[in-house]
Amino acid sequence: MSAHKRRAAVLGSPIAHSLSPVLHRAAYEELGLSDWTYDRFEIDEAALPGFVAELGPEWAGLSLTMPLKRAVIPLLDEVSGTAAAVEAVNTVVFTEDGRKVGDNTDVPGMVAALRERGIEQVDSAAILGAGATASSALAALARICTGEVVAYVRSDARAAEMRQWGERLDVEVRTEAWEDAREALTAPLVIATTPAGTTDALSALVPERPATLFDVLYDPWPTALAARWSAYGGAVVSGLDLLVHQAVLQVEQMTGRGPAPLDAMRKAGEHAIAER
Repeated sequence: MSAHKRRAAVLGSPIAHSLSPVLHRAAYEELGLSDWTYDRFEIDEAALPGFVAELGPEWAGLSLTMPLKRAVIPLLDEVSGTAAAVEAVNTVVFTEDGRKVGDNTDVPGMVAALRERGIEQVDSAAILGAGATASSALAALARICTGEVVAYVRSDARAAEMRQWGERLDVEVRTEAWEDAREALTAPLVIATTPAGTTDALSALVPERPATLFDVLYDPWPTALAARWSAYGGAVVSGLDLLVHQAVLQVEQMTGRGPAPLDAMRKAGEHAIAER
């Protein structure tokens, strides 16, 4: 039982689809934190500074999704090395002395989700896409990939960004055109970071013996690519796996309690997805 009411929430735009409240509330129930609440707020970049400035001492933390992961950084007192490396904060913890500390749990969340499926190390990997999630994927691969990462992108500008991220994260990155993305499907590990529907056309091109696919989407699920991959016997790590593992870390940081109840949080997420 917590001594007094504490609050946390997820912010973003759009935000109605977020499963974060389901996961965090399930954790609070398992941990006996009956005085803790977790909400969602539709907040864009323009509204973020005012929202954060008005938060009172009852607030323990925030989860951030797009488009706020970079916009929040100037509002913080401290940023972890992981968050600084990818210039993206998805977790803010309010300390007892009133400081706002930013972290990125997506990166270790990706590593943990892969480890759960037995993927400790790969000698090469492919990334589909080059957005914000792709930079977190590169940071995760910096921890587990011993060789080259090939990123399949839609523009020269995106290609340049991915190569710059590679240099910054000390990952060997080669970029190829999206039109050649079918070549990614033979990699030991494929991380799909694109919006819903983007990889659907690739589903017909999945090889007969695929290795591991990490598709960061969870709604809708399964994606066409994930469904075909699984049907052909390949290992599939889902966006829910990522969401749960990064949320576990958020719960532990915000509440100071642990370990967070991974299984209960996953079951709550699966139930919420099934009801949609």
